Amino acid sequence: LEKGKCNIIMFVGLQGSGKTTTCTKYAHHYNRKGWKTALVCADTFRAGAFDQLKQNASKVRIPFYGDYNETDPVKIAEEGVELFKKEKYDLIIVDTSGRHKQEAALFDEMQQVAEVVAPNDIIFIMDSHIGQACFDQAKAFREVVDIGSVIITKLDGHAKGGGALSAVSATNSPIIFLGTGEHFDEFQPFDAQSFVSRLLGMGDLKGLFQTITEAMPLDKQPELLNKISKGRFSLRDLYEQFQNLQKMGPMSQLMQMIPGMSNLMPAGAEKEGVKRIKRFMVIMDSMTDTELDCEVQLNDSRKLRIARGAGASIPEVNLLIDEYKRMEKIVGKM
Repeated sequence: LEKGKCNIIMFVGLQGSGKTTTCTKYAHHYNRKGWKTALVCADTFRAGAFDQLKQNASKVRIPFYGDYNETDPVKIAEEGVELFKKEKYDLIIVDTSGRHKQEAALFDEMQQVAEVVAPNDIIFIMDSHIGQACFDQAKAFREVVDIGSVIITKLDGHAKGGGALSAVSATNSPIIFLGTGEHFDEFQPFDAQSFVSRLLGMGDLKGLFQTITEAMPLDKQPELLNKISKGRFSLRDLYEQFQNLQKMGPMSQLMQMIPGMSNLMPAGAEKEGVKRIKRFMVIMDSMTDTELDCEVQLNDSRKLRIARGAGASIPEVNLLIDEYKRMEKIVGKM
């Protein structure tokens, strides 16, 4: 991809592989980096594709082109790309109909769209859940259009994506991104070393470190490290850590990155954990500055006031204090 020049990217893949969502994630990823991105919906085969992409595009504030009444995807793709080219967009993403290798008519249509829009790159979207069955499908796509890159989706479930790797070899193209959840920011550049170590259940410390530095500004880190080195840790510090945790994305995803932790956070437990953290933060919002900085002892009357202010019960306030004391002990030992 070249910034300042018009890059046209065409997305292809099986039906249900998460293609439409991935188009939006891809556009959002580059949009956040300062690229002028746009989406074109050339999927006229699936009912609801137009509405889905339109809603997604409006959520992430990215311009969108589609035609509800037009049934010819080639015409839509051509018009959409022409329109955004005139408006000098850096990145134009074309979403096409999902198809199976058995559907010859859809493959012809895909070829026609590719001829009309002349994409700089054709990205194949691969569902990690299909496993080994991906191979034949990927090969069939490769025979019809020139696939330049691959994005593997749905890596948030139990599938680790090993089978999908074998299918990548059928396309002879590099993996560029991984989709790790339904939200638009659950999308990360592919790093072979991190992927393989997670595949083997060995965690991904490099990815974890990157996530932490993104969520916690570097200028704040020396301040915290200085406090920790002196064994000081207040409720305010705990509050800041909770805020950082929320910025890091899904908890289960983080657990996958820590060696030996991947089985500790079952899918259901994550929601409970996040709910509890949010509850703790509401209770802390009800505290005064001196209480947050642990300059005063939290006696019963203070606890009652905090509980009332947060719409919580005294046992909940006590639970937060216990959690804080546990963290303080850990920090003290550091």
